[in-house]
Amino acid sequence: MSGAKVLVTGGTGYLATRLIADLLASGLDVRTTVRSLDRADEVREAVRRGGADAAALSFAAASLTEDDGWAAALQGIDEVYHVASPMIQTDDPDEVVVPARDGALRALRAARDAGARRVVLTSSFAAVGYSPKPVRDYDESDWTDPATPGLPAYPLSKAVAERAAWDFVEREGGDTELVVVNPTWIAGPTLTASARSSLALFTGMLDGHLAAVPRQRFGIADVRDVAAAHLAAMATPGAAGKRYLVLADGPTMTFLDVANVLRAELGDLARMVPTTELPGEEPAPLVIHNERAKAELGLRPRPARETIVETALSLRDLGMLSAAVR
Repeated sequence: MSGAKVLVTGGTGYLATRLIADLLASGLDVRTTVRSLDRADEVREAVRRGGADAAALSFAAASLTEDDGWAAALQGIDEVYHVASPMIQTDDPDEVVVPARDGALRALRAARDAGARRVVLTSSFAAVGYSPKPVRDYDESDWTDPATPGLPAYPLSKAVAERAAWDFVEREGGDTELVVVNPTWIAGPTLTASARSSLALFTGMLDGHLAAVPRQRFGIADVRDVAAAHLAAMATPGAAGKRYLVLADGPTMTFLDVANVLRAELGDLARMVPTTELPGEEPAPLVIHNERAKAELGLRPRPARETIVETALSLRDLGMLSAAVR
């Protein structure tokens, strides 16, 4: 692990692999944490898909739920991107909340102890806009209240983990700075060979496994733009102590809007994409502001339509769609 100056946690993930590829392409030595070193070749292959040379990539074993490994992972590190967070479906919120919160605190504590200059934490719009407002218009001043009735486990975990991170830095963070990136629903070309998180919904639509799509309105953030926002958040002096919403310009979308883009742009590849929504109420209007990230981080988000199309094409090109579709 000698020579590395930048750490990315959760190196096997959708966003993390893109971020690692971009960091390597910029000439940096990168270390990443994985729960098992057996997955190192998987990460190397992913970053090579992103056009990066994996020679300057090293690995450290560390888990969100255990103290072991974090001090070694942070040894000699100047900058930390804490991307790792659980993405499991569960009826027990503690299975998601506890590792998300405690993992963030482990990463921050190790970064402080190692004298790291700055940590950029990957949070989510889930930590911003999942508590009701009379008008659903959100910017970085908004917070999801963990006490919101019926709040699902994932947004609860993001809200609790981000709050814990800010509290830690304020009380005992030493000289280590914190910046938080809050992307909306992430899509865009994948470097990984497994369809997790948002990619699973794309494969479900394209393979015809979804007869109808959920009724929900959201912002779309291209994974390439989210990675770029992380790099800018690390490099921008004035970003310290701030959070940044990241998403495409224009109106927010529904899953049916996404399905309609796929059908309009991809022809036969999208022939099995559903044309209807599940029963329920029409999602209320939703506005999410990205002005701060554009003004302070130089974010120039890709159009959502481009992101949607290129997500599907990457899944096809990596052989992640059923043979009936390909």
